[in-house]
Amino acid sequence: MIGSSIRRRLVLLVLASIALVWGGALVSSYRQATREVGLWEEARLAELAQMLALLDATNLMTLANARIDVREEEKSGEAGANNFDDDDTLPRDALFQVRTADGVVLAGSPQLHVLGAWDLPLPPASGAQDVTLVGELYHSFTLRETALGHSVRVFEPANTRSDLVSEIASRIARPTLIALPVLAVLVWFSIGWSLAPLKVLSAALSSRDINRMEPVGIGRTPLEVRPLVDAINQMLARLQHALELERAFTADAAHELKTPLAAIKVQAQVALAEPDIGLQRLAMERVVQGVDRSARLAEQLLLLARLDVQEKLPTEPLKPAAIAKDTLLANRRNAQQKHINVMLIGDMLAEIDAEPVLIGILLDNLLDNAIKYGRTGGNIEVAVRHADEHVQLSVRDDGPGVEPDDLARLTNRFFRATGNQATGSGLGLSIVARIAEHFGASLQLGAGIGGQGLAVRVSFPAAYRAPR
Repeated sequence: MIGSSIRRRLVLLVLASIALVWGGALVSSYRQATREVGLWEEARLAELAQMLALLDATNLMTLANARIDVREEEKSGEAGANNFDDDDTLPRDALFQVRTADGVVLAGSPQLHVLGAWDLPLPPASGAQDVTLVGELYHSFTLRETALGHSVRVFEPANTRSDLVSEIASRIARPTLIALPVLAVLVWFSIGWSLAPLKVLSAALSSRDINRMEPVGIGRTPLEVRPLVDAINQMLARLQHALELERAFTADAAHELKTPLAAIKVQAQVALAEPDIGLQRLAMERVVQGVDRSARLAEQLLLLARLDVQEKLPTEPLKPAAIAKDTLLANRRNAQQKHINVMLIGDMLAEIDAEPVLIGILLDNLLDNAIKYGRTGGNIEVAVRHADEHVQLSVRDDGPGVEPDDLARLTNRFFRATGNQATGSGLGLSIVARIAEHFGASLQLGAGIGGQGLAVRVSFPAAYRAPR
């Protein structure tokens, strides 16, 4: 197919364009040649008429019985034949008629009797005319009122002009037809040479090791190829960054899973070795806690992995306050164990466009972190506020808070603030940040209740409702 090869397509398009332009130029040249030849023939007929007007009756009679060959060249092989044969083989005999001022014919070519033009009336004024004689077109020129008082009319077959014009067009077209194949070869190799950087780029990519992510370099790159090379290098940079994140994620996940698995193993060994039933039960309870921690960590890792590759999920209008109520109920037991007071305030009717399960996970992580790292007997505030075109969800506590140096790193995966003794994976706020990003929300961290503890605020675009 033509579309399968840029080189072939360009060659055909270039040649088609050249042929179109040359064709237009040839047509224009033919028309111009036709006009110029017509003017030249009229001038030649006028000169012949002026020459005949100067001859006397005797010479006119002699010339009338002879043949007036008006071709430029002589027949090949004859003496004096020129070397500029225009291949004009059609007859080019001029016929004439000379009349006195009274209209009496002094002399004329006998062929005019055959053509029925002997008694043809003279035009009222001097000049060129086209006449049809016995079904054939003739060009004529009339010269009236000469110095001797005669009128002269000269006739010439119309095919003389077309023959000359055709020869001129043929001479113009012949070099074009010869040059077109040569031009096609030159265009083919020129386009191939111009597309050589693409072959170099293809070879550089095909021979590259799969683990090499450094930018592609092919020397001097044409301006048309440079955007492609830049796009490939940008893609390689993004792939390199993604691979680095994946390696770091895998290493951190392995490290985080190693700790609870080691603890489970130790507790299981204690349970096996301990003869006391009470101590065995305690060890098995700790095994169960370790399994729960490992299962939650695995769930969080899987959620982060899905969020990293997941396309935009379908959304629906939802009330964050309603989801917050369910989240508070699910975490009530943990809050009661630490005697923490949790309250929900704000706009209960505010709506956002999001996915309910992910918003539930976001609020669950925020509330779980607030309970886990908050102080015993403290307070937690969950608020939903509608301001302008945004709906803000915030969870604040009055616990020990976070050092300013650690605040900016809280959303990093597996990061845990210094001084925290509570168990955790360091993934909670990473998941919150990723969910917020997924729905186009902004995340802010700051001081909590009364300037103590931690406050996490997530600002979502408010759901748009068309007026009824």
